[in-house]
Amino acid sequence: MIRVVVCGGCGKMASVAANYIENDQTLELVGIIESPSHPSCGKDWGVATGKPKSNVIVESDLTKVINCCDVVVDFTNPEATLNHLATCEEYGKAMVVGTTGLNAGQIDQIKKASESIPIVFSPNMALGVNLLFELVKKAASVLDESYDVEIMETHHRYKKDAPSGTAKKIAEIIARERKINLEEMAVYGRVGVTGQRKEGEIGMHALRAGNINGEHTIIFNSIGERLELTHRAYSREAFAEGALKAIHFILKQKIGLFSMKEVLDL
Repeated sequence: MIRVVVCGGCGKMASVAANYIENDQTLELVGIIESPSHPSCGKDWGVATGKPKSNVIVESDLTKVINCCDVVVDFTNPEATLNHLATCEEYGKAMVVGTTGLNAGQIDQIKKASESIPIVFSPNMALGVNLLFELVKKAASVLDESYDVEIMETHHRYKKDAPSGTAKKIAEIIARERKINLEEMAVYGRVGVTGQRKEGEIGMHALRAGNINGEHTIIFNSIGERLELTHRAYSREAFAEGALKAIHFILKQKIGLFSMKEVLDL
């Protein structure tokens, strides 16, 4: 039985993942972590999230349960993730990280930690999205800069970071394939008299509305034609299923940083 702790387990995404873990016959949910100010701290996780009693108490300190688990799943925020990363590194525990909004320096810390523990790090764990990454890579390698690129992402009103981690990764893939500097060529929305679109720009646009789980559309548009690639998530279950695959994958690794491309064998 694989023992799992979920950080952020009372949140929208992590609670779905925790439900999947609880219902998986090969996994055991042994801990839920939330921020110290969260109202569920000290309560039974099942009761706190409107389900039957789970006998798992919501804790605010990962060190209280770290010795009881084999892997830590983290869907929190950049600061909390790095704190949990340090604990996993200290105790030699594997990690699955789905947190978004990390900056380059924070990602470097994850890379450094992966030299001593195994980590799956992905802004999106759905199979369809990770297949989309591969399709985007192929399109960017074939369609040159005469094809303008625009990326649009839509999420629910509660999402705190923009653009989404998935949209950022899509932009990074395109920039890498086209051998351009993303920091110089990315344009985040447009307002006012912006002038003519520069060749090689990668436009990125974030929409926030209602309860949308996640939509990503990439447009490759030349003067004569247009190619669109779109992924729509209708529920968080797709991400939770990917998280379970990541848990089983990472425990077979000794050290290293992995993406869902390796997990899903794309």
